[in-house]
Amino acid sequence: AQVFTLDSDNFVGRIGITRIFNGKVKKGDEYVLVKSCGEKTKSRISKLIGFKGLERIDIAEAEAGDIVAIAGFSDIDVGDSICDVNNPSPLDPMHVEEPTLSVIFSVNDGPLAGTEGKHVTSNKIHDRLAKEMETNIAMRMEPIGDASFKVSGRGELQIGILAENMRREGFEFLLARPEVVIKEENGVKMEPFEHLVVDVPEVFQGVAIEKLGKRKAEMTSLVPMPDGTVRIEFEIPARGLIGFRNEFLTDTKGEGIMNHSYLDYRPYTGIVESRTPGALVSMDNGEAVAFSIFNLQARGTMFIKPQDKVYSGMVIGESARPGDLDVNPLKGKQLTNMRTSGADDAIKLVPPREITLESAMEWIEDDELVEITPISIRIRKKSLDPVIRKRQARDKKNAK
Repeated sequence: AQVFTLDSDNFVGRIGITRIFNGKVKKGDEYVLVKSCGEKTKSRISKLIGFKGLERIDIAEAEAGDIVAIAGFSDIDVGDSICDVNNPSPLDPMHVEEPTLSVIFSVNDGPLAGTEGKHVTSNKIHDRLAKEMETNIAMRMEPIGDASFKVSGRGELQIGILAENMRREGFEFLLARPEVVIKEENGVKMEPFEHLVVDVPEVFQGVAIEKLGKRKAEMTSLVPMPDGTVRIEFEIPARGLIGFRNEFLTDTKGEGIMNHSYLDYRPYTGIVESRTPGALVSMDNGEAVAFSIFNLQARGTMFIKPQDKVYSGMVIGESARPGDLDVNPLKGKQLTNMRTSGADDAIKLVPPREITLESAMEWIEDDELVEITPISIRIRKKSLDPVIRKRQARDKKNAK
């Protein structure tokens, strides 16, 4: 039998979910676990679990072709083989891809911290991430400082699923912008590259090639398909794909399809173009007012609606121009005793852009964070103080 995924139980410990390729497995019998590196350990199967639909049932015996969960081996891992003690013949080990993307999870320190979540402390977040690492072998976690944890995985989707699960479990935390895992070989800076395949209607092939060119992608093939679409293949730095999916779907009117897989590590390609529009940043704490949002609509796309709680340093919209803009979404209409010749025009608000966890992770820049709670997803600046932000922007401009 070979282990293809892991599970965990508070009573029996680490569980390996396996498929039996040959022979029979019995509960209580002794078997040898052959690791991917060739190391062998003997142990008895303390629990054998079968699957019936979505149910798990305890069984005494399983045979070739069955998928079962096996407990009793403390160091069981994906790719390991469980063999007969007298005739150990392990299967070829499975290779798990190394992480290529990392995200920093940290404790929420904003003005609304603790108001919506149940688990908000660094200890709770650490324990939940550590539990995830036990069963998710494609991910890594390392503590950074007192209240931050660097989680590495295979892509935005994998880390996004973990964040969404934690959110539904009542956790409240901050997420930083995803970064690729950079390596150094013989003094040369190396970054992961991906093989990207896009299928787009012919009319959109120009915009797809142009946008990917700006993200350091190299086109390797272009094949017209019988259904009127074009299949284009690229080799692109993993950094170039961060934040690209939403932009790609918008550019292709939702008709584009993209898939990518890990290629290899190659020399660092330099700076990749990032988001052009700036952010509309709230300059005060309170509840947003319809009159103020109506006046701000001309400045860009809003992320909030009237009565939403906002605070100084929170991003409330995307600016129509480059560069961040501090705005006041709390300013109400000035009331006087002067009468007008007619009733005030009814305020017509454009529905705000819905912020999802994935879209927020793709949208943010290095100086921004995603605030995740069981109820809300907000975007904020790392530094909530406008004076510090202006100083940082000035220093960044001078450094260029």
